[in-house]
Amino acid sequence: MQSLSHLQLLPLFHSLPSHPNFNPKFHSQHPKCRLFCSKPHHPISVNEMDSEPKPDYRPGLLDDLFLNLFRKKMVEEIGWDSEKPGYDGLIEVANQLTVGRKNSETSEAAVRILRSLFPPFLLELYRMLITPIGGGRLAAMMVARVTALTCRWLMGSCKVNSISLPDGSLCESGVFVERCKYLEESKCVGICVNTCKLPTQTFFKDYMGIPLLMEPSFSDYSCQFKFGVLPPLPENDSVFREPCLEICPNKTRQLEATRNIVTKPCPKS
Repeated sequence: MQSLSHLQLLPLFHSLPSHPNFNPKFHSQHPKCRLFCSKPHHPISVNEMDSEPKPDYRPGLLDDLFLNLFRKKMVEEIGWDSEKPGYDGLIEVANQLTVGRKNSETSEAAVRILRSLFPPFLLELYRMLITPIGGGRLAAMMVARVTALTCRWLMGSCKVNSISLPDGSLCESGVFVERCKYLEESKCVGICVNTCKLPTQTFFKDYMGIPLLMEPSFSDYSCQFKFGVLPPLPENDSVFREPCLEICPNKTRQLEATRNIVTKPCPKS
């Protein structure tokens, strides 16, 4: 990696200090809270969303650089790459990240990928020198702006918005993703939660000192980032109660595999 990626630029703004109220320990993994791509009793219908035209996002000059760098780090982690180019290939690599791993292991691998995008000393320096400034409020605002500017290649159109902080005050430290491209293309709740939401929340809190709550909507593919807000414990996070999407490719493959199983007759028959 010869040059800084968009994600490498993030720490320059993220590592502003966290507020004293940001200190409670957050466990991003919990043995009782796991997502599986299995057939839900009440599947979420997204047929109407799929019939709507996708947002018109035109990639910028640096988008390909960001995508290729991020994909390279994912490939280094799992030791496999897709033959497909561009974003389609990235989604296949993201799917492969979950193969043969528990959900907690997938999330831990994704955190390692994020960490690999930064020089180790940079994360520590920013956490120590910048994160304490202003009680964390400025840090959260800066991170929100950089995220909205540099992560559109991954998520699509997004904008900074105002959110409520734990102390009840309003702060422009939110990022609203109108229709997340990563979720829409993966079509999988498990991919969204285990390779994006949980590891991203963990990365910012543990390595940047900035709490982050991500609230994806599986009905319209939107997502609300809340920098400066601690996520709830997994058992209290509604995302763990979400069923698979009807169009989840992983669930579809599982169902097809089940139908193709030839049952061996009982030897006593």
